[in-house]
Amino acid sequence: MKEGHTSIICLDDIHFSLVSVKDRLKYHYQVSAAQTIGAMFELLEQFSARKQMKPDLILLDLNMPEVDGFKAIKKLKKDARYCDIPVMFLSSKNDTETIKTAMDLGAADYIIKPFSDIELIDCIEYQLDPDKYSFNSPIVLAVDDNPSVLKSVKHLFDEQYRVYLLQDPHKMKTVLKRLTPDLFLLDFEMPKMSGSELVSVIKDFIEFKETPIIFFTSEDTVVCPGASDFIKKPIDEEELREKAASHLSGFRMRRRLYHALRL
Repeated sequence: MKEGHTSIICLDDIHFSLVSVKDRLKYHYQVSAAQTIGAMFELLEQFSARKQMKPDLILLDLNMPEVDGFKAIKKLKKDARYCDIPVMFLSSKNDTETIKTAMDLGAADYIIKPFSDIELIDCIEYQLDPDKYSFNSPIVLAVDDNPSVLKSVKHLFDEQYRVYLLQDPHKMKTVLKRLTPDLFLLDFEMPKMSGSELVSVIKDFIEFKETPIIFFTSEDTVVCPGASDFIKKPIDEEELREKAASHLSGFRMRRRLYHALRL
């Protein structure tokens, strides 16, 4: 992932869609929204004015009444200032001809709606730095109702692991149908769902029976079947880094051994 603040422009004529995408990505990137192609180019000019020459990536909706996504990408690719910005299409059209047209026009990727947050973030991360980003990197899922804690975790581990954030623990089942974490970081005291309840949800999936779980807690200790460790709040970043590395190393080694024995 790129260092510093990653900036993305999202172009969609539907306000609700823009708000939805910004909400999905708010803990990961700085997202600027535009509902017209003119507004998008105004944002691009503002980047130049702030001496931040251009955004890191542009998300384009394909179907817009004023100008479709194909016309928008053609205009971008003809402008020498912006032609090298990766452009990703978000569209409900899934026919081969449409996707081929998008790629022929220079699109970096084409994501079919509806898509999960994780799918979108994975594709964005790959486009931002394909050489550095590895789909084999350890996956860390942090769950906390406090956005500031989630941002801290993202900042702490972003360069080492693939980090995913979840503020609503009730969405855990849905997330785990798409994602396979190597480590869970869970707040133990959440108003919507306790840490113990969340562990039960996780352990209902057979593939996560042995996956390490580290709790964040204000208590002096945590007694919870299935938990691997805990860290007392306020969180000491160095302690969290060390515990995460230790549990990840042990778990991935056990998993490799398990697969080797099955071969």
